[in-house]
Amino acid sequence: QVQLQESGPGLVKPSKTPALICAVSGESITTNNWYWNWFRQAPGKGLEWIGAIDYSGTTSYNPSLSGRTSIWSDTSKHQFTLHLFSATPEDTAVYYCAGSTGGACKETSTCNYWGQGTQVTVSS
Repeated sequence: QVQLQESGPGLVKPSKTPALICAVSGESITTNNWYWNWFRQAPGKGLEWIGAIDYSGTTSYNPSLSGRTSIWSDTSKHQFTLHLFSATPEDTAVYYCAGSTGGACKETSTCNYWGQGTQVTVSS
């Protein structure tokens, strides 16, 4: 059973660059054909796919975020990390990580496993 657990800073001041971590257990993040995704859900809105990193370290991102995100993995710690550059109050959301096989799960129905989510609030 694959399990994912997010952790993050909680409260972030505007213009800072928070790092959110997703710890993975039950599967190696380098296992062939696995993809590791980040989503977020802002208050009153649906889930938004942010981006993903695959088993080989290749990344893909939602162009609507205009290059404000970066995802990288630490295979020794079995985790992958999302950086959100120059945070604004509009980035306030619950952030989720998810695992998928065969490709990034840009549609939530194609994600295989989910974390519980972590709240990030951007406020001065």
